[in-house]
Amino acid sequence: MRLKDKVAIVTGAASGMGAATALLFAREGATVVVADLMEDEGRAVVAEITAAGGTARFEKLDVSSATEWESVVAATLDGYGRVDVLINNAGVSGSHPDLLNTDTWDQQMKINAGGTFLGMRAVIPAMQKAGGGAIVNTSSISGVVGQRMVHMGYNAAKGAVRTATKSAAVQFARDGIRVNSVHPGVMPPMRTSQMTADPAIRSKMMAAIPMGREGKIEEVANANLFLASDDASYITGAELAVDGGYLAQ
Repeated sequence: MRLKDKVAIVTGAASGMGAATALLFAREGATVVVADLMEDEGRAVVAEITAAGGTARFEKLDVSSATEWESVVAATLDGYGRVDVLINNAGVSGSHPDLLNTDTWDQQMKINAGGTFLGMRAVIPAMQKAGGGAIVNTSSISGVVGQRMVHMGYNAAKGAVRTATKSAAVQFARDGIRVNSVHPGVMPPMRTSQMTADPAIRSKMMAAIPMGREGKIEEVANANLFLASDDASYITGAELAVDGGYLAQ
């Protein structure tokens, strides 16, 4: 098992890519902290893990709150004594029909960019004390290129995640902490998706993907597993596209 005896915090783990990652990590031997705002759904993921013989717990988390981050990390250390892996997955969609909406800009910066920074800020001291760890930040293809149907706040926030990842990788490499980013392409619609959930719009999006299909949440989970595991022991500051070839064009 690739994460045997590791303790992993996965944010946004009540659904989608986060839930798929939490379930996969548990199968690979990790103790998983399922962190999310959605309590019922998060506890259901924990129940699925424990029913299969794994170890998990739920922690309620608003990733934009430094105080809640501190509480989640403290609870993890109290319960398991360490934090080996952080998957900074929680976020909100950027497909807002008003491309100049200032509230959307603020939300993107607060949750997608700010939440990722606060997560790293919360776990890095514990990882330094333990002698190392692995952080995987969820960026996006939208963090690399501009897109006509995506609010520029989403592009900017995911671009911030991409660059902050490289910054943290350089700053904390000598502490044994690896920091990488995954860049999902078109995935099944999120709970917060608006325009990109429209079948007509999604059909046009598929036409831009060389592989001609949307990604599967399990495919992102597999990328997270690779970067979190010792298989990626000499990889830091890298970005792994899970996008069917979109960024290769």
